[in-house]
Amino acid sequence: MNALEHQLDYPFGDSLVEPGRTREVAPGVYWLRMPLPFALDHINLWLLRDQIDGQNGWTVIDCGIADDTIKAHWETIFDTQIEGLPVLRVLVTHCHPDHLGLADWICKGGARGRWDVRLWMTLGEYMFGRVMAAGDGSNAGGEGAARHFARHGLTDPEALDKLRRRGDYYKKLVPSMPSQYRRLRDGDTVTIGAHAWRVVTGYGHSPEHCALFSEAAGVLISGDMVLPRISTNVSVFDIEPESNPLALYLQSLHRYETMPADTLVLPSHGRPFRGLATRIAQLRTHHDARLAEVREVCASGPQSAADIVPIMFRRPLDIHQMTFAMGEALAHLHLLWLDGELERREGADRVIRFAR
Repeated sequence: MNALEHQLDYPFGDSLVEPGRTREVAPGVYWLRMPLPFALDHINLWLLRDQIDGQNGWTVIDCGIADDTIKAHWETIFDTQIEGLPVLRVLVTHCHPDHLGLADWICKGGARGRWDVRLWMTLGEYMFGRVMAAGDGSNAGGEGAARHFARHGLTDPEALDKLRRRGDYYKKLVPSMPSQYRRLRDGDTVTIGAHAWRVVTGYGHSPEHCALFSEAAGVLISGDMVLPRISTNVSVFDIEPESNPLALYLQSLHRYETMPADTLVLPSHGRPFRGLATRIAQLRTHHDARLAEVREVCASGPQSAADIVPIMFRRPLDIHQMTFAMGEALAHLHLLWLDGELERREGADRVIRFAR
């Protein structure tokens, strides 16, 4: 546990949930944990007791990537953890593969077709997922991503070749999407079981991220917007190359920091915790420090996003991590550029650099 984590309260200590099992963390709210084949090696998912149109059952929140191991864990949960009741709906916080990957499969009842239920998402997340699942692009790979990062200083031929060969990255992890969905909007109230949950949208990490807050239960299902140990990735990707996601993310944090101090936060990665305002203050301090580093190095001369990466990330990075590191370095540069602190220049080598 690092020094910042000591400022948070982890009500369940160091205990984790084994894949294929559940743990009740609030009345009617159950924690699941599934593996991921990345450096970030897990995702937290949630099962909530529910009733729709008089039918008792469950709401699933987030799904994991499309992977045979994770499917097997879900089948174990369906067989042993849900008391013979059906899933009544699948709610996905946002379109990233670890959250959306198995949504279509779970909506259709898993391997045995146990039920056929609706996917609930915001419009921005659903449509973005549909586009990427159709094979029309990926933030994490393909020719567009390689061209985007090359323009921002990633010139290593091996890295660029790896990026190009990852063009089907998203589609492998999200092989299908439901053709219909139910739209969630900011401020909507969704009744799940005994409690009303308010939809809290957030921006910067993804197009229209949906968190859920129940004041009566004292619980925030925060998705990826607030994480206890790591900072949420905020990146500029090829599909929106002049975007300002860090400004959007920092603005979005205001929506959470006014929630009660004793709110139990259920994040998508890491352990459930209390201390939401403290964690948001830590995240703001983190980004302030990164922005100060970027200002300082840009004062010494023009810098590309690739020049900024080793300043912000002082460790070896594989190609998966490099895409997010490049995107995040660019997000910090863009905030300062679009605020007027930096100017953007394209060199004779066609690489874009930023300077005071």
